[in-house]
Amino acid sequence: MAQTYKQIQKQIEQLQRQAEALRNSEVKGVIDRIKVAIAHYGLTAAQLGLGKNKTVAQPKKATNASGKSAAKFSDGNGNAWSGRGPRPQWFRDALTAGRSIDEFRVGSGKKSKPDSVETVSGETVAPAARPARKKAKRAAKVRYKDAAGNSWSGFGPKPGWLKAALDAGKSLEDLAR
Repeated sequence: MAQTYKQIQKQIEQLQRQAEALRNSEVKGVIDRIKVAIAHYGLTAAQLGLGKNKTVAQPKKATNASGKSAAKFSDGNGNAWSGRGPRPQWFRDALTAGRSIDEFRVGSGKKSKPDSVETVSGETVAPAARPARKKAKRAAKVRYKDAAGNSWSGFGPKPGWLKAALDAGKSLEDLAR
């Protein structure tokens, strides 16, 4: 004879009560063994991490199997970016709005730049008054030009017009200006 739904539910409840009773007896046994070990080694609550100053080492975070890096930038609203790949839209929007990259760094302890900096002469200079540092560009020693006004600095791949001129028999010296 097939069992009814109600009969199966009763069996489930009975099995859950049995499981809870078994668990309670196992927990009691574990607690008793722990108490014996604590008494044997003279352990304190602080050593077990149970006191006010918990000094239990936190478990290390496992690296993701997907290979994702830990977040290096976060806005505190749940958005995070590892610093790899293209910048996410929330990050670009915040930078466009005038926020600093340093404001989003995770774990750096530095959230923003100071409002002023004292110089060697003892004067305090506001950030806007500081001259912007630009990366120096390499200057081309020679500039190659043709009669049509095309030019090439000598850096990077040769442009099509230069390749065509060289194939036509001209030399780089002929095009140097």
